[in-house]
Amino acid sequence: MTVRRDFQEPARCRPDLVIGRGELFAGARGQLASGGSVLLHGPAGIGKSTVLRALAEEYGATAHTVLRCSATESESHLPFLALADLLGLVLDDVAPRLPAAQRTALESALTGRGESSLQRDGLALRLAVLSALRTLAAHGPVLIVADDLQWLDPASAELLGFAARRLEGTPVQLLCAVRTEGQDSQEYDRHLRAGPPDTLAVRLGPLNRAQVAELLDHRGHGGLPRSTVREIHRTSGGNPLFALELGRALAESPTPPRPGEPLPVPTSLRALVLSRLDMLSVEARRTLLVASAGARPTPALLHAAGRENAEAECAQAAELGLLATEPDAPAVRFAHPLISAALYAETPAHERRAAHAALSTAASDPIERARHLALATTGTDPEVAARLAGAAALARDRGAPSVAAQLGLLAARHTPADGVPGPEERRLTAAEDAITAGEVDLARDIAREVLTRATVPADRVRAWIIVIDTAGHTMAEVDAVFPQALADAGDDPRLLALVHYQLAWRALIVEGDFTEARQAAAHAADLAACGGDRRTELLALAFQAQTETLMGHPEAPRTIKRALHEPQDARVACHHNGAGSARFRWLVMGDQLAEARTTVTALLREVRRRGSVESEVHFLRGLAETELRAGHCGRALDLARDSLRLARDSGIGETASAMLTSLAEASGGEVDRALALAREAVDHAEEDGDQMYLSRALGALGYAQLVAGDPAGTVRSLRRVRTLELGLGITDPARGRWQGDLAEALVRTGEPAEAQDVIDVSREHALRLGRESVLAVLDRSEALVRAARGDLEAAVAQLTSAQERLGKLGYGLEEARAAFALARLRGRGPGRPVFDEATRMFRRCRALPWLRQVDDALAAPEPEPAPPASKAPAALDVLAAMERQVAALVMEGATNREIAARLFISVKTVEATLTRVYRKLGIRSRVDIVRLAAGRRAP
Repeated sequence: MTVRRDFQEPARCRPDLVIGRGELFAGARGQLASGGSVLLHGPAGIGKSTVLRALAEEYGATAHTVLRCSATESESHLPFLALADLLGLVLDDVAPRLPAAQRTALESALTGRGESSLQRDGLALRLAVLSALRTLAAHGPVLIVADDLQWLDPASAELLGFAARRLEGTPVQLLCAVRTEGQDSQEYDRHLRAGPPDTLAVRLGPLNRAQVAELLDHRGHGGLPRSTVREIHRTSGGNPLFALELGRALAESPTPPRPGEPLPVPTSLRALVLSRLDMLSVEARRTLLVASAGARPTPALLHAAGRENAEAECAQAAELGLLATEPDAPAVRFAHPLISAALYAETPAHERRAAHAALSTAASDPIERARHLALATTGTDPEVAARLAGAAALARDRGAPSVAAQLGLLAARHTPADGVPGPEERRLTAAEDAITAGEVDLARDIAREVLTRATVPADRVRAWIIVIDTAGHTMAEVDAVFPQALADAGDDPRLLALVHYQLAWRALIVEGDFTEARQAAAHAADLAACGGDRRTELLALAFQAQTETLMGHPEAPRTIKRALHEPQDARVACHHNGAGSARFRWLVMGDQLAEARTTVTALLREVRRRGSVESEVHFLRGLAETELRAGHCGRALDLARDSLRLARDSGIGETASAMLTSLAEASGGEVDRALALAREAVDHAEEDGDQMYLSRALGALGYAQLVAGDPAGTVRSLRRVRTLELGLGITDPARGRWQGDLAEALVRTGEPAEAQDVIDVSREHALRLGRESVLAVLDRSEALVRAARGDLEAAVAQLTSAQERLGKLGYGLEEARAAFALARLRGRGPGRPVFDEATRMFRRCRALPWLRQVDDALAAPEPEPAPPASKAPAALDVLAAMERQVAALVMEGATNREIAARLFISVKTVEATLTRVYRKLGIRSRVDIVRLAAGRRAP
């Protein structure tokens, strides 16, 4: 049908809601904007129609006429039906302008009057469609939107292709979608050849897990555990339609699937594959059932499970498109995960149990054997439960905590009520494995369920601790848990130690009280030692050490030694809150970057081996921070982005990862992205009531604002950090390293006195703690204060010293910033040697935003040297030092931009300073200042 510019579709499809297709959408949008055509292709359900509608809605508004058709399989045998959809409503407009033969042929085809056919009226019809489109294009751009090209009736497809190939130079564009199967399918090729020569073919691939999660959330299925979302993604193969149908089936199901079982497949999806399954022989279908029940089925495994003719039966399935044909691959792989899930779901329960029973003896891996044994068994069975618990321990040791959690839940299901250990204890172990795997929703649900039944104090306290742990940095939301946990703990020192360790975290995150946090951690360590719980004692000591380090407390080195003292617990040694992490923080704050890198790299390697997602996110950030301090901005950016991606996937540590990635983006990536991430981190920290990370997030925002050329914004953000850290009791300037940025921004905004105060206070703490890199950065900032006050010689000497010290300490980016400040003070002489040095250093660091600042400085007009303040006319004596310097440069004829460059301040600061000068001198403009220089009074 035809759509005019004022047409509004009933169901709008906003481009920002086309989930996971941003880059693809931008490419197609650019192609349409340049006058080209677009062909979307991909398998059924992949989202072609959604993208097509969004593009048509956005770009259709710019077209004079929009012609639409959407074919269906049931109507594909009706000739000229798609052509009637496209041109039916404009026939009365274009027919009078067509030659008689073409008009007759077109009217006959579209109205059904007469007996038009391609054989009889072929040339006339082809020319009629071409002429009709050219006639419409004469009045303005035409957009043809055609969905499901594979179902177009052959006559319409041939006519549309004939016209499309001959419309070059005419404002007619095609936006089409066609179904294709297979990753390397070339089925779209014939449709591409039938389109205009400039058609862009865009293949829609599967969504990743995070995008599937976003899609489910957008469609009202956001409450699903992450483990379930992961299984939906696996079963759907990233297909949006399949994922939504699976999510809907889960929402409508009265009971969730048992651990280890596939998801329920709704009838709507089963119908897509069951017709082909019905064509299999009975024996071939049984073979495929065994393959669907296995984790990694191979012909050898199928033989061991009793399927003697596995090869022939798999070949039959492959011919029907149910199995992928990979001659060189030993595995038996379904063409789509949904086929496996639908087959399993369609099979009666007793047949599924029989398949699992066969695999419980055929599988070579003990974990797989235990899983199949559980799924083949009904009711409680102590022997089965014990084998499952052993398999869970093995999975844990292999670094597969998610598998361990699922096996642990199966073990609990098969554990008798009077078993030792009991079912609740095994459920709690599974919940702790889920936390390690980053599946906090699952862990929380398990703990809440245990609390409804458990009566043993140890089980209840353990469950409360899991609830608190899963809250992460939103601990304020679980405040009511602490009194209940303390009540359940009674006077048991082991249980009390667990609760007081969490109270230490609450004091830090919710209250922002480092002193209380340190005291609570020390108390927890004493309780744990009294109760013989070495693991909790080590965690509490590590927490105490980290708190003391951030406070600049003199006991920090001794507490770190206590936390590292033998005997150690392997689970704590590489934990993100363990002694290894505390030592890393001490090293990086103490300028021992090489050793810090070695330490955190080893920690990262170990937690990856163990499969601990939260610790991996944490140590990725730590390594990124180390590389950033060393001036390896590109490497730091890659690591930070990895950390943020994993944090978003798991829902763990998003605020901290967004903060660190903002710092990395501002140093080596995109400043706009840095600002967005920093603001996201600030918003999350404020929402969570997390005072500790709020100060870090504001520090990142202030740095990004400085790099973006917004020193006033930097001052606002970092003044808040200064106030927050004063209240928190943080005195170590190496914690956030924001002090130099605040001082520099204050100089740029014309407030050198406050800048000097920040430097003096921070220097006192840095000297006490021996923070050499902080002292060098503070010297760099103080040099800018001196330059702003006119003492250029001292400023250059101090900057030169700071640059040299930062280089020796290995702080490449800070060294380059010092070289850049020197270049700006010295100006751009012949050959620009100083700017060349700064450029070389920034390039070595891959500090792209800072390189752009160098380019801006080089492009600015070269300012004249500022006259000494003492040589200004006597009339300027009433002015402050900064005001006298600005007025003196105006007298020399400098522009505001030149003054800003010379004095290392912003143009806005120059303008504000001039306003104060005018007021104090009783004048109105720059001209009056120049007159003062000439010895004349303003009229």
